[in-house]
Amino acid sequence: MVSPTFVVILVMVILPVLWAVILSFKQIRLIDLQHVNLFSGPYTVSNYTDLLGSSAFLTPLRTTVEYSVFGTMGSIVLGLAAALAVRSKFPGRGVVRGVMLLPWVAPVVAVTFVWTILLSPQLGFVDAVGTRFAGWKSPIPFLSQQHGTISLFGVGIGVPTALLVVIAFESWRSFPFAFLFILARLQAIPPELEEAARSDGATPTQVFRYIILPQLMGVIALIAVLRFIFTFNDFDSIYLLTGGGAGTQVLATQVYSFLSARADVGGAAAVATFMAALLCVILVVYMKVFGGKEEEV
Repeated sequence: MVSPTFVVILVMVILPVLWAVILSFKQIRLIDLQHVNLFSGPYTVSNYTDLLGSSAFLTPLRTTVEYSVFGTMGSIVLGLAAALAVRSKFPGRGVVRGVMLLPWVAPVVAVTFVWTILLSPQLGFVDAVGTRFAGWKSPIPFLSQQHGTISLFGVGIGVPTALLVVIAFESWRSFPFAFLFILARLQAIPPELEEAARSDGATPTQVFRYIILPQLMGVIALIAVLRFIFTFNDFDSIYLLTGGGAGTQVLATQVYSFLSARADVGGAAAVATFMAALLCVILVVYMKVFGGKEEEV
């Protein structure tokens, strides 16, 4: 009965993963791929040693972690705020809920094109408003400037401009995912708990901190793990916005760069295998920390 499912998983998941792992231990160029016997030597770990000892890999790794962590945090914060905003009944609530899903369901090519136009230093609405009303001396190339400077209390602070923009984009685009999960959990919270707390004199802040937030921690942890995995593997958003330039090179775009620019199949497979192994470790940690709690509930 389970054999059809097993065959699908074997063909679509297990065999491609094994193929990528084997490729990561071989020195293979793209043009020679069809003539290579994967099950015969020589095998080598040079792909991994070259990566782990190179700043060309460690820098994208750090950027990937920063992008994933802050993108995940931003999507959860925006999703929580949106869920709390539409929790209570008001006229047009259904329409507002539907509109909040647009960043998630809209094609990524369309939304990245809109953001590119809005942030364009020549035609962009953001730079036009900034130079006219916010006192900017000149337009800011948000998607091509690796480092910028902002003045805070007379002190100049360096900021990674393009990286902050792609993090903001990822947070905005993926917050509906968190919004749906959190809103569903909010609706499942018994209203008697909040009513009892208000009757005892609890303020709205105290109700949120001691009643609502503890009820949401389980689903927030699940969202954090899922969003981190999705963001860690994200390719299309960064590639369409910056092409991986201006300090936004992540591991996913590096895999593409290894294949397209260097034709290095072994190096690309090594990066992809490293990404998969790291995500497996994170998933195991999540299951160890939260798996038992979910079974108790």
